[in-house]
Amino acid sequence: MFQKRTLFSTTKTCMTIMPAWVIDKYGSNDVLRFTKNASFPIINYPNEVIIKVCAAGLNPLDVSMRGGYGAATMSMKRDPLNIKQAGSEFPLILGRDVSGVIMECGLDVKYFRERDEVWAAIPPWKQGSLAEFVVLSANEVSHKPKSLSHTEAAAIPYVATTAWSALVNTGGLSKDNCAKKRILILGGSGGVGTFAIQMLKAWGAHVTVTCSQNAEQFVKELGADHVVDYTAGPVEEPLSALEKFDLILDNIGGDTERWALSLLKPWSGAKYVTLITSFLQNTDRLGIADGMMQTAATMATKALKHLVKGVHYRWGFFAPSGPALDEVREMVDAGQIRAVVEETFSFSQVPQALNKVEMGHARGKTVVQISGAGHD
Repeated sequence: MFQKRTLFSTTKTCMTIMPAWVIDKYGSNDVLRFTKNASFPIINYPNEVIIKVCAAGLNPLDVSMRGGYGAATMSMKRDPLNIKQAGSEFPLILGRDVSGVIMECGLDVKYFRERDEVWAAIPPWKQGSLAEFVVLSANEVSHKPKSLSHTEAAAIPYVATTAWSALVNTGGLSKDNCAKKRILILGGSGGVGTFAIQMLKAWGAHVTVTCSQNAEQFVKELGADHVVDYTAGPVEEPLSALEKFDLILDNIGGDTERWALSLLKPWSGAKYVTLITSFLQNTDRLGIADGMMQTAATMATKALKHLVKGVHYRWGFFAPSGPALDEVREMVDAGQIRAVVEETFSFSQVPQALNKVEMGHARGKTVVQISGAGHD
């Protein structure tokens, strides 16, 4: 029995540093630095847990954050009273997806105990998963699906909670009201798109997807009912020939707003939810107060403009949520959703992994394997 307890090689008391990939300033891939002396995470609140990271999933957001995207808003979240000096977020650890093993629980943590296998999406204002350990609130964490390895599990949380926030919290969809609904996903072969296709199909919706021709077979295998190739010419033409939609999820942005809202059923509560918003650019450019005012004005103008045409315009945002991941876990273990891992990298290959994400046009996720504590 005693042998089993030594799952972690070091005693809690003397752990003050750990290996991690950090950035000390914003920039391109050459700001990444590997260190063995990153600060070990500590439990500051009784509802927190420390997780030993087995695998970390990467997202386009990591590349954007490496370049400083959202820095103004994130520093306000980290330091709401503005006590610390500018640059106090460094050294910063990227990585928004984690699958691993709980190493320590705060006093108020009820649903987890040491050695539980868990997964989570890490809020962007917290230190990320490209490290040996990470600290999170228990309400951001969920038990990992039993049917997945840590590597597979690390591919899901961030895209799942983003899609959940957009489709469920903002779009009003649920497993009880999706049957027969017509949904259009603009940009269906990336992380959020591949997850959304599977979740909506599990809930009985009819799903149309836009993607490039070479991803067509891939999204069909995930369950898409109808695929439109956006490389074959203006995608709005074949789309407007189709029956109108109840909800559009936009992963692309750009000029899609110009034509996409006319594809919705008017005066029936149909919603257009975009994940490409100007909120963080505005606060980076104008500062928090002015950026939020500019954002509110833009949002109100657009919402009103489309409301008079009988459709709802909404912005979707990532929201970390353990309870949402609990529901996703049930769907994964029931075989309704599979992890789509495009490529895995070792912990020493983090710069190459981020390069891969930066190149875009992914089919599924890039995952970094960090430690073997999870017996993958």
